[in-house]
Amino acid sequence: MILPFIINSILVAIAVLIHYEALNFLSTLIPKLKIKHRLRVLFGVFGALFAHVIEIWLFAFAYYFSIRSKYFGSLEGDFNNSLMDCSYFSFTTYTSLGFGDIEPTGDIRFLAGLEALTGLVLIGWTASFMFLEMQKLWREK
Repeated sequence: MILPFIINSILVAIAVLIHYEALNFLSTLIPKLKIKHRLRVLFGVFGALFAHVIEIWLFAFAYYFSIRSKYFGSLEGDFNNSLMDCSYFSFTTYTSLGFGDIEPTGDIRFLAGLEALTGLVLIGWTASFMFLEMQKLWREK
């Protein structure tokens, strides 16, 4: 039980650090861009989306290697043990969409719950970041 806790904690920490660095990079780059205000906003949105996709794939690889090890549980249902199915499960979990066609069993359930919570927090962080960046750009206008 301690090993899944450590692995899950490391995964969440890496996702948060990726997100922090991405938003920090965007906050310094966006004001320097010599393009129209609306294009700077779009640059920020696409940059944040890219960060989310990297974080989702981080969790997808964690699921993939976890189910391969047989020690952490499995994903069951409409699932064929492929990396693409792990990424699909990760996308639906991170966004809290959760279609329910794939179900985690064993210790991997805790990773799924943490991914959903992490996704919720990081998506909220992105929303507040983009709001603040847009306010700065509107003031410059």
